[in-house]
Amino acid sequence: MNETTDIAETGLRSSTTLNQEAYRRLEEMIVTLELAPGSLVSESILSRQLGIGTTPIREALQRLAREYLVDIIPRRGVVVTTIDVRRQFEVLETRRELDRLLSSAAARRSSAIERRWFAENLEHTRRAIAANDVREFLRLDAELNQLLSKAARNATAAALASTLHTVSRRFWFYHHDPQTALLQIGPLHADLVAAMALGDPALASTASNRLIDYLVEFAHATLPQHLGRE
Repeated sequence: MNETTDIAETGLRSSTTLNQEAYRRLEEMIVTLELAPGSLVSESILSRQLGIGTTPIREALQRLAREYLVDIIPRRGVVVTTIDVRRQFEVLETRRELDRLLSSAAARRSSAIERRWFAENLEHTRRAIAANDVREFLRLDAELNQLLSKAARNATAAALASTLHTVSRRFWFYHHDPQTALLQIGPLHADLVAAMALGDPALASTASNRLIDYLVEFAHATLPQHLGRE
């Protein structure tokens, strides 16, 4: 490999890393409402705020648009999407099938080292739950989704699921009670991670369903009482 090729590959890795960092930071800002629903955002302002060039910011915003978190409007700019309970129900209906598939596949196909990664994620997650540290819990959930997408060995399902999880996290964060946020979702989430760390597909499938059941109930609880259930 010659020096020119080395430089080109280094530049490619650097560009990829910046794109990932831009996405990670913008996704967190949207999920935790630092970028409020309905707000107009600017590539140049975000670039200065995060200290990342406009090209990675643009790439990240395009990905977030595919994940229903921003709308890119020609000649106007980029608008953070509003919180929509109807979309949340659609997302959860789709997630139920995808998450069950991915979690059971990850439990079945994961390597020994990947199961150790799940176990490490579980340990940190339990600490976040005990401390009621919602932001750390959400960060670990995002990390789990990356581990899951690799361990499941199903890139198609993982790509589809990745467009839905951030929508769910933002909806939950928007409506959660800071004092009791992790009392219910925490143990259900931990059970799912534990099942994958154990390599038990049936247990992972059951845990995935229970977690989605909770999220559906949570979404219903945000509806005005007179609307009832769908």
